[in-house]
Order: sequence, then structure tokens, then C-alpha cells
Amino acid sequence: MNAVAPMTVIESRGAQKPLLEMRGISQIFPGVKALDQVSIALYPGEVTALIGENGAGKSTLVKILTGIYRPNEGEILLDGQPVQFASAQAAIDAGVTAIHQETVLFDELSVGENIFLGHAPRGRFGTIDWRTINTRSRELLRQLESEIDPTIRLKDLSIAQRHLVAIARALSVEARIVIMDEPTAALSRKEIDDLFRIVEGLKRQGKAILFISHKFDEVYEIAENFAVFRDGKAVGQGRLKETSQADIVRLMVGRDVHDVFPKIKVEIGQTVLSVENYCHPTEFNDISFDLKRGEILGVYGLIGAGRSELCQSLFGITKPSSGRLTLEGSRIEIHSSAEAIAAGIVYVPEERGRHGLALPMPIFQNMSLPSLARTSRSGFLNAANELKLARQYAERLDLRAAALSVPVGTLSGGNQQKVVIGKWLATQPKVIILDEPTKGIDIGSKAAVHGFISELASQGLSIIMVSSELPEILGMSDRVMVMREGLQAGIFERAEASAEVLVRAATGNA
Repeated sequence: MNAVAPMTVIESRGAQKPLLEMRGISQIFPGVKALDQVSIALYPGEVTALIGENGAGKSTLVKILTGIYRPNEGEILLDGQPVQFASAQAAIDAGVTAIHQETVLFDELSVGENIFLGHAPRGRFGTIDWRTINTRSRELLRQLESEIDPTIRLKDLSIAQRHLVAIARALSVEARIVIMDEPTAALSRKEIDDLFRIVEGLKRQGKAILFISHKFDEVYEIAENFAVFRDGKAVGQGRLKETSQADIVRLMVGRDVHDVFPKIKVEIGQTVLSVENYCHPTEFNDISFDLKRGEILGVYGLIGAGRSELCQSLFGITKPSSGRLTLEGSRIEIHSSAEAIAAGIVYVPEERGRHGLALPMPIFQNMSLPSLARTSRSGFLNAANELKLARQYAERLDLRAAALSVPVGTLSGGNQQKVVIGKWLATQPKVIILDEPTKGIDIGSKAAVHGFISELASQGLSIIMVSSELPEILGMSDRVMVMREGLQAGIFERAEASAEVLVRAATGNA
């Protein structure tokens, strides 16, 4: 491990000097010190991963780098010379650009207009030179090995293509420092591979890249260096090849990696759910597995493998074409979500904000939604009963909220997930299906979610957990089912499941 104490000085590595340095940066808001004497260095031709929980100060640092905030203390050096970014345009003029998770582009404008927005080339009489815009846009996109037509509107592109346009925009202003903030959040594995190929090209051009991600596998795949922030302080930096994931986690959360995946040893019981030869006309085929009492069955696979589609079918959202379900020894047929809930099968969706919660409604009403028969009297809602039910599960899940009457949309991602899980626990299910249960949640909140998932298993609940994150699958699962292109690629016991084994099964490289 290179450094575990807070950083105060950035040291150059041999003959190579940083392209950009931030030294002793502090950013103070009323009552809050968002950054406290942090330092970070970005090197030409290298990716530096900025890692930290939500609230660690990453976004504040990016806003300072892009000229949105001016720091209260510290200095920024570009090529060893002090600089100040008095505005976003000043940062762009200095060669700093950012590509955000939600690309800041305009749907109704063309690709070329988006690329050159704010710095369009002009003709002899000051008018916009559209021919040059389209020609240069095409050249920039071809550098990224893309044949996107610069004249089509942005809204007609895929998410991955929009990222290409954002990168082309960065290249159009001759950026030397490129900030990528969670750039892979909405991309498939193939699109991520394409993005990383582009990043490798940017490195060959000598650009310094700041890469922000919660996904450790991506960080280790693309980055050479890391810097870890915690509570507004820079607590570690170094070379990734010399640092383990356990070391990174310890720096991020101030505790050991085992605390992030607090797996409780549970005595696995009898089979609760049996799925036999389960098929869907277009999404999956011939899926068979048993789920036992107290077991966490991890489901792993690349995007498009059919994992979520399988879970949605088990919950009655979609209809299978064939197959057999047995619950506690009795055959069942699920034709709707209501039938699934009545049978004791519930589903926590991947997109909790869109499909799992009514964000404007208060916590206690979200919690009681599937249990209105229990909380109503003579067909009328009883707020006191709803509050009692919500309070029971809020305490059980250690929900952090000012009051159960606040809108659920005001909660953090981790606490929103607790509300979704709590509302389904209130139905007293036998099987709970968790689809990407920690998506978009920082690692500290992940530890809390993992903790109560493990507790639920210890109380006898049977759990199916879909996840794209290998550490989560490996850390929490008793067994792992791998899916590939709608087919079942294998089921692995915890002792035999390793990252290499699962990835080989998921990609077909047996």
C-alpha cells in the first residue's frame, strides 16, 4: 500500500511530471467543509481513478477543476505553473473538459451542433460555417472509430453514441485533461469495451484522464493510478497494480472489506422454490434451479443475458411460454404480480425510483402500499395502522430519515432501497428477488444493504440476488447461477465460484 494517511504533498514519479496538480485544496460552504486540504495529480497518458463514497468530495473537486467553484484554499498547477479557473470557459480554454454520467447535450440539435456548441467555426462574414462543422465533426468521430452522421439529431442516437459525441466535443476544444464521471453507468459490456478502447486512444495522445467510478473491476481495468477521498479528505493515493481492492475499500470506508460484505453463516434449509425448464419466447430458455430456505442465490451475467427478464417472469410481470414452478412442494402458476405476492414471491426492481417507489409520497405510505388490506378498516385507509406498519420495518432495517412522513424521494439511494425492501417484507414473503440491490449506492451504504440482506437470510428468507458486480456476487452468494444470452451457463457453489470462473462462464470462454 502506497499511502494510508491523508495526503498533503504530491510527489512526481521519476522523470515523469504531472500534467495537472491540485495542492492543498479546500472548499468551504456554510457549515460544511466539502474539501479539506486535498491534493491530487494527473499524469499525461494515464488514467487516475478518483474513488470515494457519495459525499466524499468527488463532485466538489470536479466542479473546481471545471471552473464552477473557486477553492477557498490551495493551488492548481498546469504544466507546473499556477493557474486559476475563474469560469467554466476558462477551464475549457485551459484544456479541461468533463464527460458526465448524464451527458450535457441537446436532443434537438444535430451531432455537429452539439460538438461545436459555444465555439463554432465562423466564415468570412462572421456567420457559422456549417460545412466546416460537419467536416471536422466527422473527422473527430472517425478518430473514435465512429461513422455517426454529424447532421442527424442527437435524440436519434443511443446512449453509447451520445457518449461518443461528448468525447468528440472534448476533443474539439483540444482538451488535455478529460474528466469522466461515472461514464459507464448506463452502458452494456460491449459499449463499455468500446469506451475503454477510446480511452486507450486518448492515453496514447498524451491526455490525462480523471476517471470516477464505483465499479472496482472497471477501475482496475482502465486506470493506472488511484486517489481515495473520504469525508472531504484525501486519504490515499498510489499505483493500482501495487494495491488490492481490500486496501482501497479500507481507505474508502475506514473499515475492512469483510465489513462491506457482512455475510452471516446460515444453516441452509429445505428447498422453497423449484424452477424447472422455465422458458420465455424471446428472453430466456430452459432455466432450472432450486432455491433453499435461508439461501442467497446470486445470478450473474453480462447485460442482455436475461437475468432481469427471468426475475420479472417469476414475479408475473411477463408470461413464460413453458416451465414449472413449485413453491414449498406445491405447484403454482403465476399470471400476475398480485398472484406472485399472494404466493409469497416479491421483487425489488433494478430501477427503484421508476418502478419500486412513488417518490412524492411519504415513506409510510410507500411502505404500506402492498399491505393495504392489513392497514385498512372497512375499506378505508387507516393512517395510524400505516404508520405502525412502516415504523416496524423502518426500525428493523435501520432506516435513516427525519420522519416517516417525509417524501421518499428526499432519501439517499441506500435508504430508498430500504423502503422498497421494507414494503415487501411487510407482505411476509417466502422468496424475495433483488435485482441490482446496490445499483447507484456508494460503498458505505452498500455495506448497510448487504448487512440486512444477510440478516434476512439468517431469518429464513430465501433470496435471489441479481448483480453485475462480481465482488457483490462473490461476497454475498451461497451459490451463483450464471446466465449467458438467455441460457443457463452453470451453477457454482460458493467455494468454487471465483471471478475467473464466473466471467468465463458469462462470456462463453470455458
